[in-house]
Amino acid sequence: MIDATHRQHASRVRLEWGPVGAEALAPVDIAVVVDVLSFTTTVTVAVERGIEVLPFLWKDERAAAFAAEHDAVLAVQRQDALRGGDGVSLSPVSLATAQGVRRVVLPSPNGSTVSTLLAGSGATVVAACLRNRRAVAAWLAPRLTSGATMAVVPAGERWPDGSLRPAVEDLWGAGAVLDALGPADLSPEATAAVAAFRAAGLPGALLGCSSGRELVAAGFEGDVDMAAEVDVSEVVPTLVDGMFTAAAAD
Repeated sequence: MIDATHRQHASRVRLEWGPVGAEALAPVDIAVVVDVLSFTTTVTVAVERGIEVLPFLWKDERAAAFAAEHDAVLAVQRQDALRGGDGVSLSPVSLATAQGVRRVVLPSPNGSTVSTLLAGSGATVVAACLRNRRAVAAWLAPRLTSGATMAVVPAGERWPDGSLRPAVEDLWGAGAVLDALGPADLSPEATAAVAAFRAAGLPGALLGCSSGRELVAAGFEGDVDMAAEVDVSEVVPTLVDGMFTAAAAD
């Protein structure tokens, strides 16, 4: 059972890591998922191109049937797409260059899993990254002014044993959104993310962090470059009926 002192309910804007953290901060009106390398970056790139994204649990054997049921393309693992030379994957570059794709099922162990779990919580789920951080903040601001509560959930990565690895790029991404948001009732955890973003030295730091170096070594430097682009997107992907699409203009 999660201790009530960990829920940050004294503040309207809260931050905690991964699926357990998302559960700890509930209930909230809005949940902002941040997975810079790469789920929420990939979602943002897809939605920029008018592609609908259905998050799905990682390594769930029902994924293919789910994709067929929703007339969607099932994303493959990044390395499988690289070996095959085509197909969409968790790589944002693959969605930026995809042709003839209208809808995609996008499993991932972190951002997609967190989004899927949050979908049933009653919160409005938003996908944020460095690319769209200012657009997301502009969308959030009037809702917070009207009294909404918000959880920012950096998804993190996984160690080989399956435990959560807090990934600095997701801390930067969370802080980037909150920095663009301006004055708000932030928890100390959320305030720390803003400080981390301001000290990060982006975009270069993204290539130098552990997750960035891992992707570069695997041949996906283009994905890191795309994720490092700040304020280049105006879309705010929101999860409605299990599907990320662009939020309607206010």
